[in-house]
Amino acid sequence: MAPACAATPAERRMTLASLLAVDRIACLDDAGDRDAVLEAAARLIAAGTDVATDDVAAGLRQRERMGSTAIGDGVAIPHGRSAAFPQARAAFLRLRPAVAFDAADGAPVDLVFAMAVPEGMQQEYLLWLSELAERFAEPAFRETLRGAVDADALHAALRDAGMAP
Repeated sequence: MAPACAATPAERRMTLASLLAVDRIACLDDAGDRDAVLEAAARLIAAGTDVATDDVAAGLRQRERMGSTAIGDGVAIPHGRSAAFPQARAAFLRLRPAVAFDAADGAPVDLVFAMAVPEGMQQEYLLWLSELAERFAEPAFRETLRGAVDADALHAALRDAGMAP
């Protein structure tokens, strides 16, 4: 029997769908401000683990202080390094009403894909950020997410886009 071929780096790479669990997708009403959104995202990312929400939130805030993670059109991708997890984790939040995020286009944010990524995943990290920016650049995709009536509908839209299990 021939030996199995080793997986290529692309085949070993975690997909966006592997970062996001169903219980880390939420509709958030009356989020307040950017700090409250980062805190809510950190709670979702840390959910079901022994990791303190404060540790995850600190990583997200640290990155946000370097510059807004809002990419325009009402979308933000807060992300930060975290030694707390062996693998990257993500959360998705749809906000109502939208929240000021210091976006370059001035638009408030209502779609948030947040990530906590361990050190040593630089290549994957950059690929995920690029893939997210590309997906959220599609107006129809953004409108589908905005039109979702609840977290289940959000999950279905994200799953159909290959971004959730």
